[in-house]
Amino acid sequence: MDSAVYRFGQYALDAGRRRLSHDGRRVEVEPQALELLCYLVEHRGRVVPEEELRDRMGRGQKAGEVSGAALAASLRSARLAIGDSDTRQQLIRTMLPRGHRFVARTTVASAAPAATSSAPGVPAVVEADHEVIRFCRSADGTRIAYALTGEGPPLVKTANWLTHLDLDRTNPMWAHWFDGLTRGRQLVRYDERGCGLSSWDMGSFTLDDLVADLDSVADAAGLDRFPLLGVSQGGAVAVAYAALRPERVSHLILTSAYARGQQIRAGSAAERDAAEVDLDIARAGWRSQDSSSFLRYFASQFLADATPAEWDAFAAYQRQTTSVANGLRFLEEFTRIDVSGIAHDVTCPTLIIHSRDDPRVPVAQALELATLIPDSRLVLLDSRNHLFTADDPVWLTFLTHLYNFLSE
Repeated sequence: MDSAVYRFGQYALDAGRRRLSHDGRRVEVEPQALELLCYLVEHRGRVVPEEELRDRMGRGQKAGEVSGAALAASLRSARLAIGDSDTRQQLIRTMLPRGHRFVARTTVASAAPAATSSAPGVPAVVEADHEVIRFCRSADGTRIAYALTGEGPPLVKTANWLTHLDLDRTNPMWAHWFDGLTRGRQLVRYDERGCGLSSWDMGSFTLDDLVADLDSVADAAGLDRFPLLGVSQGGAVAVAYAALRPERVSHLILTSAYARGQQIRAGSAAERDAAEVDLDIARAGWRSQDSSSFLRYFASQFLADATPAEWDAFAAYQRQTTSVANGLRFLEEFTRIDVSGIAHDVTCPTLIIHSRDDPRVPVAQALELATLIPDSRLVLLDSRNHLFTADDPVWLTFLTHLYNFLSE
């Protein structure tokens, strides 16, 4: 029997004693629900099929002897015991039609933390230590929240569309990114001005401001020279920083990125009309308090292979990260961002990774980046997701390319 103690948020699960506690106080859980929770936590690195869970609940009996209704009831009880629910799914995520996965960021108290398997070239997973959220001031005095996770050489990730340091590590959309990016490295990330734990009073919001915010985080973290990862709109900020601060960036990795926002790159009248319609749909979603159809459409551009329930969860998460006014401002500003004029000043080795069928940022934008940035290489992956999900077959391929590049 597993004797480890697993900690996630304010909860501790003693697998050996089959005991769950919250802030040191025992939480009473129905035995089958507790057994289900332990099994999901112990196997958190994968999606556990329902048949396997039913077999576990029957403790060796045939899976058919434990009904689907009994599994659903125990799963609901397990979620409620840890402050989760069937609709929120921030800790236990249903991966239809295959099974369920425990996605909360977890640390393990044990004499020797065990490593789990990974793709070739990717360091094995070792449970990350605790995370500390800190604050610094940008050049104009804006408060910026940043966090250091894991141990080893640094990897800095620029802020991108709507993050929240206190929520991201248990959010199904981002949890696997932290597991993947902290393998043998210390991940440095931060909330953009206007969202998350950074100041929501954005004041000035220019590309120079975003570069200054990243500079302040690097200074506060005591970094001299470091690899820089830019995801989606954060890629444009990463390109600008690498061009303007060449002495600080050793490697540049751009994922689902672009040099020019949608309105800037729209050439024909039809493209300009399409860009405006897309922006209007996103605006409508942010202004609407009860209709999910607009934000669901917006979410589907980020997570093409997700379910409607996952799109709704993504939309709800966005609303937790910032105000409606800021969300609208982000939308409008990012469609006008343009680093195409300075991308040729990037001097460090650059890796560009992009989905072939990215619905949010067409693959042509990756080709443009590869053309603009000297000493860059382009890797196209067979995916439809703008943000790689934990179940995307290319996720481990992405990590392999990233770690091989960083080891050069």
